[in-house]
Amino acid sequence: MPVIDTAVYVDGARTEDPPALDVVADLARERGGMAWIGMYRPAPEELAGVADEFELNATSVEDAHHGHQRSKLDRHSAGDFIVLKPARYVDDVERVELGELHVFVAADAVITVRHAESPNLASVRRRLEADPDLLALGPRAVLYAILDEVVDEYAPVIAGLENDIDEIEDELFAGDDAVSRRIYELSREVIELQRAVQPLPGIIRSLSVDAPEGRLRDSFADVLDHALRVGDRVDTFRAVLQNALQVNSTLVTQRQNAEMRALGEASLVQSNEVRKISSWAAILFAPTLVGTIYGMNFRVMPELDEPWGYPAALVAMLATSVGLFAIFRARRWL
Repeated sequence: MPVIDTAVYVDGARTEDPPALDVVADLARERGGMAWIGMYRPAPEELAGVADEFELNATSVEDAHHGHQRSKLDRHSAGDFIVLKPARYVDDVERVELGELHVFVAADAVITVRHAESPNLASVRRRLEADPDLLALGPRAVLYAILDEVVDEYAPVIAGLENDIDEIEDELFAGDDAVSRRIYELSREVIELQRAVQPLPGIIRSLSVDAPEGRLRDSFADVLDHALRVGDRVDTFRAVLQNALQVNSTLVTQRQNAEMRALGEASLVQSNEVRKISSWAAILFAPTLVGTIYGMNFRVMPELDEPWGYPAALVAMLATSVGLFAIFRARRWL
């Protein structure tokens, strides 16, 4: 349902709910109060109707409809337009999901347009309705409460990322081949979260300047402190992951070098064995060659009729073998 809740508040108290969306602005003015409309992924015509009722800036309305905006604060004569990037940590898949929330703040109205489940604006409304003194401070009080909820919902995200980084540090030195991909994916999530969180301190400071002295300004200061701490943690995570990526690259290089050295040593051992086998084969081949020649039994062979022929053949075989053995031994093949 596009319209989640619509109410008109007078002096911090909720009055009778409007019968239709197109009369909310008139009722707020008649009662001298503030309208608060919560919308979830509204259709263009529904958002356009609310924009006409409250005379919202056309460019901001177009941004709210299309989404995919970065965290920002736009100031117009009709009021402020704030884009926030809430986040939640999905335990099942160990992933950070970023949403988008658009907030229109006019003199007598607050219109929120959500494009994701987060943040829980129903709890924000209940908390403010339970604190009429704060709600009586008007649209700026509602904006403070929304900012506070968005920043508070970063806490479980920070905890989840911290746990993921601890796991990566364990996997890094365990030689897990999948750790490189996980570091890259986690780094991308941290960068996206950093882009969401980084503009918040500037936005909150700008809004705090417009808040009246007292409780509301102090509340903005508290949210600013929390946002700064979240930003510092995210910056630390990014630095740790960059270092982890460098360490992983070094470890991978070291493992590859060790594997290359092992292959080289194995190749050297194999080469030595081949040389030994080849040397002995050559040594054994020499007497075999002499014996083969004299075993051909040709009728005309000078040495066959000589008494020294047989001893000479044996001496030739032995001399050749000994000579080859000496040569191979000198070259350290044997």
